[in-house]
Amino acid sequence: MTTFPPRSITNEAELIATQNRINSILDKGPLTRDDRDYLHLLGMLIYEYEEKHEPMPPAIRGVELLKALLEESQLQPQDLVPIFDDESTVLEVLNGQRQLPANLIQELADFFHISPSL
Repeated sequence: MTTFPPRSITNEAELIATQNRINSILDKGPLTRDDRDYLHLLGMLIYEYEEKHEPMPPAIRGVELLKALLEESQLQPQDLVPIFDDESTVLEVLNGQRQLPANLIQELADFFHISPSL
């Protein structure tokens, strides 16, 4: 703690230095109670900085989430045919022309390993 005293993070360089300090402590092996307390404090400082300077984007849901999951997974609409039974239904859902029934919501959640509430 004397080599890297905890203080408010004010810029990206300090953020990276703090993250590196956390990683070096975690890499050293079994943690003492003092290590855990120090890590908790550094984590709070990172959280505080990120809340001010890196706000989370608003959560996306529904069809927009489905589109984002497809893109992130590098999948095409036709990759969902086993769930929807045909590509035209997939495209209708993605274009907002058809609602998703509950059973398909559950299957999509299982497929993408997310909560069906999203």
